[in-house]
Amino acid sequence: MHPKTKLTALILGIFVLLFVGCQSGKQTAPADASAAANSPAAGSSASPSASPSAAEPQPVAVEIPAGTTLAIRLAEGIDTGRTAQGAPFEGTLAGPLRVNGREVAAVGSTVSGTVTNVVSSGRLNRPAELSLVLTSLTPRGGGNVAISTSTWSMKGQSHKKRDIEMMGGGAAGGALIGALAGGKKGALIGTLVGGGGGTAVAATTGKKEIRLAPETKLSFTLSQSVTLPVVAR
Repeated sequence: MHPKTKLTALILGIFVLLFVGCQSGKQTAPADASAAANSPAAGSSASPSASPSAAEPQPVAVEIPAGTTLAIRLAEGIDTGRTAQGAPFEGTLAGPLRVNGREVAAVGSTVSGTVTNVVSSGRLNRPAELSLVLTSLTPRGGGNVAISTSTWSMKGQSHKKRDIEMMGGGAAGGALIGALAGGKKGALIGTLVGGGGGTAVAATTGKKEIRLAPETKLSFTLSQSVTLPVVAR
């Protein structure tokens, strides 16, 4: 082959190789770029973890010492003439319960209790009696916690002297009417009738029950310390 022809063929061969190489590079470049885009960056984990959420506050145990006062308001009324001994009652805290400046139970937290003693007023000489204790406290947003408190108690007033005077006055008045009507015999009958009438009046007006209306404010004292879970703020 002529030398000039060989040179021409060599040059054409070089151009063909360069052209094929360029085409091959164009076809593989996108795949390489895609692979680079999908590959994790240096120093980063293959599966990124989700960012942790803010930690929720955890409840802290707070001890309420014995001797702490609990002021409450009754949810329903209590009447010694209708309430039975052992009956439950409910109320709410009239003020916030605090320990060392920290609120452990808000106003309106529920309390429960028991009627430990009840005596209905007698006719003439037996005053009414009522005794209550708290047995549980339920802070708002919390669970029921058993508590032990001192006894709140009340004794009704003794019957007025006027009731006794009414009996005496009734007997004296009856004796006078009987004497005017029929002498000594009439006076005796009048005394019995008058005395009976006076007793009936005293018996009717003498019952004095203890009645606590709804929203009545009462105070109790913790007789034993109690621990409540309180969310830190």
